[in-house]
Amino acid sequence: MFSLSPSSFLNKTVVPGCSTHLFLRQPRTLITPPASLRVFSSLGSNRDPNGSLLIETTAASSSSLETSATDIVPKSTVSGGVQDVYGEDAATEDMPITPWSLSVASGYTLLRDPHHNKGLAFSHRERDAHYLRGLLPPTVISQDLQVKKMMHTLRQYQVPLQRYMAMMDLQETNERLFYKLLIDHVEELLPVVYTPTVGEACQKYGSIFLRPQGLFISLKEKGKIHEVLRNWPEKNIQVIVVTDGERILGLGDLGCQGMGIPVGKLSLYTALGGVRPSACLPVTIDVGTNNEKLLNDEFYIGLRQRRATGEEYSELMHEFMTAVKQNYGEKVVIQFEDFANHNAFDLLAKYGTTHLVFNDDIQGTASVVLAGLIAALRFVGGSLSNHRFLFLGAGEAGTGIAELIALEISKKSQIPLEEARKNIWLVDSKGLIVSSRKESIQHFKKPWAHDHEPIRELVDAVKAIKPTVLIGTSGVGQTFTQDVVETMAELNEKPIILSLSNPTSQSECTAEQAYTWSQGRAIFASGSPFAPVEYEGKTFVPGQANNAYIFPGFGLGLIMSGTIRVHDDMLLAASEALAEELMEEHYEKGMIYPPFRNIRKISARIAAKVAAKAYELGLATRLPQPKELEQCAESSMYSPSYRSYR
Repeated sequence: MFSLSPSSFLNKTVVPGCSTHLFLRQPRTLITPPASLRVFSSLGSNRDPNGSLLIETTAASSSSLETSATDIVPKSTVSGGVQDVYGEDAATEDMPITPWSLSVASGYTLLRDPHHNKGLAFSHRERDAHYLRGLLPPTVISQDLQVKKMMHTLRQYQVPLQRYMAMMDLQETNERLFYKLLIDHVEELLPVVYTPTVGEACQKYGSIFLRPQGLFISLKEKGKIHEVLRNWPEKNIQVIVVTDGERILGLGDLGCQGMGIPVGKLSLYTALGGVRPSACLPVTIDVGTNNEKLLNDEFYIGLRQRRATGEEYSELMHEFMTAVKQNYGEKVVIQFEDFANHNAFDLLAKYGTTHLVFNDDIQGTASVVLAGLIAALRFVGGSLSNHRFLFLGAGEAGTGIAELIALEISKKSQIPLEEARKNIWLVDSKGLIVSSRKESIQHFKKPWAHDHEPIRELVDAVKAIKPTVLIGTSGVGQTFTQDVVETMAELNEKPIILSLSNPTSQSECTAEQAYTWSQGRAIFASGSPFAPVEYEGKTFVPGQANNAYIFPGFGLGLIMSGTIRVHDDMLLAASEALAEELMEEHYEKGMIYPPFRNIRKISARIAAKVAAKAYELGLATRLPQPKELEQCAESSMYSPSYRSYR
């Protein structure tokens, strides 16, 4: 850490007692004391055109500190005879150097700063004021033209992963342009920066990794996590998305390479929910991986060991949660992502009463699915209590959705929660969950073990239970077979079929299969996007039960109200707010989710409803409560438009 007073100028000698003070926190590695210390200041008339303040140490001879940087001995050169002005190449490879550099937003440094770079959109006045002349071509273009150019470039790529890499590169070079692009073309680019493409990106993360985009906290940092969090350059963090990579989408254990999920989720927090990028922190907890393919992959970037479990895992997670609270306070949102079932439920239960935690796989998925079901009632009539639900998959998503449906039924029908659960059935890998299996199943499945004879096959469960709603959260593709869908169509005039597993390859069935096998009568939605389907002259637009409808607005509502704990009633409020966004024109196309093109407006309305519920429950700390919460949400949203620089 160091401080410079405005009296520091080029060629000014730094001596004890002068008004220039340097406080340098040096690494513990022992180095040769510097014989020369040069300060290049951006404050005086002899300003460095790069606008940088550079502090360099060299192991030159012990001559006077007044020796000029250009007086380095002739042998201190690089190949070709160019003088090594700063002495970097004069150092041998085994001689440590100190990479001290403090840059202001001017010159070449400005063009390499993703937070402030505008590329060719810098005006002529800004180019003069910030020493950019000659560093850019002479033309000046608008941000809108930059967006048009980038979209043209992205559309040239035939491989989705190439588009993903291009978008990540843009995020690291021009942050505002990245978010402007994503906001303006959200329907086209959402599948690029998130599911399904992010799944492939995580699988190949080690191969495509160029620069870190978040914090990697491994077992090697145990006992030092508080210090590790302080290494992150931003200090006012409002949202953390964290994963341990054990259950990435439907792809399984990807270890440290699961970082693509927190990075992708937080880009949506900003683009869709308006949370400032600087307030977002992606984190991966690396405790190893049980994926043998990754352990043997020379490009794998994580710990090469089997996953830590039990007490070792719990201690690391507890240290992380404690350090987060110490660093960022009570009101930082901690969103758990893609933890395996056995850890996800335990973490949510353990920290739900002490931290502002939210599990998107359990709670976010449940909220968005409930919204779709409320909207689907427009097609099938009745209330949720009149329907029977059958799930394929009894993990985080399946049980989370089931519980929120039961809560909604309980509240609307004024019946006990246990009674509301009786019309909800789950099928796991061993068949229908029934009471005779109660002793052998995991604790989170036990509320769904009803009295019935055991049934192994899904199609037989459909015939026996006669559900009106079939929901897939199994993570196994093509499990809604033709027999299953046709049976649903025989039992119901308009069967509701939701194949929610991600990515596309893991979807229980495709949109085309659902509409074709049901003779165009199915109300269908999926986890990953599918193109519109034409059947017998009618075009059906499949809905996407994407968590991105919920978590950005939900998180914004928590932040703007200063909420300290998440309550189930907030999730119900978010679901109802999303369902209210459906218009008549959407119902005419068979849609149960609104288009993403209006997602910022939708997020603001969800945020307002969540914040209102937080105030009602006494969990909000930002007082007094704003009169117009929706207007407050919109006005607090991050704008990616370029700012003018003095």
